[in-house]
Amino acid sequence: MGIGATAGVAAAGGIALTAQASSGTGAASGGSGAAGAASSDALAFDKDAYTTLTTTITDADGADHEVEYRFYKAVTYVAAPVDEKYQCLNVSVPVRIDGTAVDATDVPILFANSVGGYMPSSVADATGVGGGGATGMPGGSPSASTAPSASASGEVASGGNGMVNAQGGMVSLPKLALAAGYVVVEPGARGRTLVDADGTYYGVAPAAIVDLKAAVRYVRSNKGRIPGDVDRIVSSGTSAGGALSSLLGASGDSPLYEKLLAAIGAADASDAIFATGAWCPITDLEHADGAYEWNWGSNPTSSGSTVDQAVSKELRSQFAEYQASLRLKGLNGFGTLTARNYDEYLVRQYMEPSATRYLAALSDADRTTYLAANTFITWSGGRARFSWADFLTHVGARKKSTPAFDAFDLSAGENNLFGKGTTKARHFTLYSLRHENGDSARLDSDLPATLHLMNPMPFLTEKPNPHRTKHWWIRLGTKDSDTSHTVSANLAAAANALGDEVDHLYYWDEGHGANTDPGDFIKWIARITNHTPKTK
Repeated sequence: MGIGATAGVAAAGGIALTAQASSGTGAASGGSGAAGAASSDALAFDKDAYTTLTTTITDADGADHEVEYRFYKAVTYVAAPVDEKYQCLNVSVPVRIDGTAVDATDVPILFANSVGGYMPSSVADATGVGGGGATGMPGGSPSASTAPSASASGEVASGGNGMVNAQGGMVSLPKLALAAGYVVVEPGARGRTLVDADGTYYGVAPAAIVDLKAAVRYVRSNKGRIPGDVDRIVSSGTSAGGALSSLLGASGDSPLYEKLLAAIGAADASDAIFATGAWCPITDLEHADGAYEWNWGSNPTSSGSTVDQAVSKELRSQFAEYQASLRLKGLNGFGTLTARNYDEYLVRQYMEPSATRYLAALSDADRTTYLAANTFITWSGGRARFSWADFLTHVGARKKSTPAFDAFDLSAGENNLFGKGTTKARHFTLYSLRHENGDSARLDSDLPATLHLMNPMPFLTEKPNPHRTKHWWIRLGTKDSDTSHTVSANLAAAANALGDEVDHLYYWDEGHGANTDPGDFIKWIARITNHTPKTK
């Protein structure tokens, strides 16, 4: 799921905090602690509770910008918080960019979550924009191609702030957005490892999505207090954060979350967002084991061994049934996607175009060198061609064992995600449960509903949500084996089938957590929101 520890100063994302001067009264605080949906008065944003900061941000084109902004720190976004360290958000509002005053009254709002590995994410200790991240986990250095999997090792990254560009530098979308003149909201959220003194796990599913929805409601309820256009909220996230960003977009204003939101005193407002940005989303978890084996079942592990092929075959069969049930059609008139033709679809729609873009951007000499080292690619007429089998060989070792998500021994991060009460980890698929406990075993009664609350697909395929986002930006690397390539492709196909705008592509030879076109995402926000920068 995740990719390393919280990012620091980025080579291409920016970032040197150069000065600060206090203004206002300190961090704004959320309401009274009373349970139930909170009124806007109980959760009023204190627009005077900010610190003025100045930072230098390097944009995606390599240009430096001096940005002065107002920083609102650790604002509690619910009236009855379970844990204020995680149920708080930071707001950054641009004031001057390169000496020119900025009018941020009606600019787009980037809602950048930093969840990685479905772990807890806190912004309470951040010292400026882009400073929040996942906490309570082992550290590690993010890598676009060798990032460890949360399911395998427990190491995760700060999703929205843990992206890696093509040069191996860190990408901070919050900083790029601030430099573009957008308002940036960075919410914290509870996560799966949080446990209280009585041994109760209070951040397991669906806590994270409930918290993010509550944070959106807080922002929207404070229209006119928080600068920016609350009807033009664009979310972003990576890995588990990408999954939550997708879910946030798909499930906007769903009544299924209402009681959970009321229990923490969420604001009485909409939680719908305008657009979703999702990088390598780890989602559709109840079907992810089958999808993973369909995609990576023949690939060796890092030790060179193969996984249990009998288990792999059974899971691939499950994927075939699930994929058929979706009745999704591929983009660009491909036709119905099935287990039999999905390899052709991925190669034609995503992999070959990805390789073509990569190779076309190289110098003639570098392209010749790359093709000599990768003879499975046929380069003709300015286009790359290859087979699915050769592509899998090129990727190499699979990241995870089998089952990849609902591990037989309950060791996967997702097993912990679906824990309950004082039970740290549970099986959430019948296949794994019955493999360990016999054919008569039954899933706990709460799991079907919980799984539904954590999966964007039902909100797009079973009963399309009219309040979903209509704009989707989805990205991942071709060498990302943290989940199946079908997961994001299905998400894109489902949104496309509903007539939504979908911008979905893969980064060639990049791994988990890659983001090689962050500047294009910032421009995409401006285009879909019809935003034109205003100065005072």
